[in-house]
Amino acid sequence: MGRGRAKAKHTKNARKLKYASPSLDLDRLQSDLSSALVWEHDDHDELLPPDPQTPDTAEEHGKPTT
Repeated sequence: MGRGRAKAKHTKNARKLKYASPSLDLDRLQSDLSSALVWEHDDHDELLPPDPQTPDTAEEHGKPTT
């Protein structure tokens, strides 16, 4: 026994979260979203060109190359 109080507290918190309408600061949201869209260029994100010294693995496996 003793689970009733914990369950009631959980139910109370769940209802509070379900029906509560939190205050929404639209100006702050807009500033956060606009700053998230500005990304700095990072050279590590670019793909490197294939190394001409590396053999093509498709030829080794008998697959046609395109």
